[in-house]
Amino acid sequence: YYDDAVKQILQFSGRMFVKEKGLYMHGWVQDMDVHPVFHWARANGWALMAKTELLEVLPDSHPGRAAVLDLLRAHIRGLASCQSGQGLWHQLLDRNDSYLETSASAMFAYCIARAVNRGWIDRNAHLAMLQSAWNAVASKVNAQGQVEGTCIGTGLVFDPVFYYYRPTSVFAAHGYGPVLQAGAEMIRLLKKR
Repeated sequence: YYDDAVKQILQFSGRMFVKEKGLYMHGWVQDMDVHPVFHWARANGWALMAKTELLEVLPDSHPGRAAVLDLLRAHIRGLASCQSGQGLWHQLLDRNDSYLETSASAMFAYCIARAVNRGWIDRNAHLAMLQSAWNAVASKVNAQGQVEGTCIGTGLVFDPVFYYYRPTSVFAAHGYGPVLQAGAEMIRLLKKR
């Protein structure tokens, strides 16, 4: 199972990770020459979470661990380069005219905090980015405990304009888990210091 999980990470990264940007394309359609080459935030969130969750259970001695860890670090570097000044990330990561999206930002905060807590990335080099992300994500939880700014469910579309106009909803359930995970990981980080 470890071998298969590493294989899956390496295969989807080989097709969809854009090394020059440190970001994943939104999708890949086998047997087509055209792929959605824009960088949707939540797709990048799922990719980062997949690597984070695998590294959590993958034995240190596994021969694929170093490659997955290298991908995680490269992805975090790419995300650092496009984080907004408000601490959140845009719906389309490298398009600053798209709106700031909460669920993906929470996924990134969770994974970066986990990586710091596990010693996979340098704490001092990433702490400011992480604190800014968490503060911004936490500000999206309203007085009723609802998570604001989460893009509703979205399929794979070839037109990036589609993503500019996807509505957000406090009823988009996939925003809640990442916010809770990010908060829990931040508590672990703060307890260490």
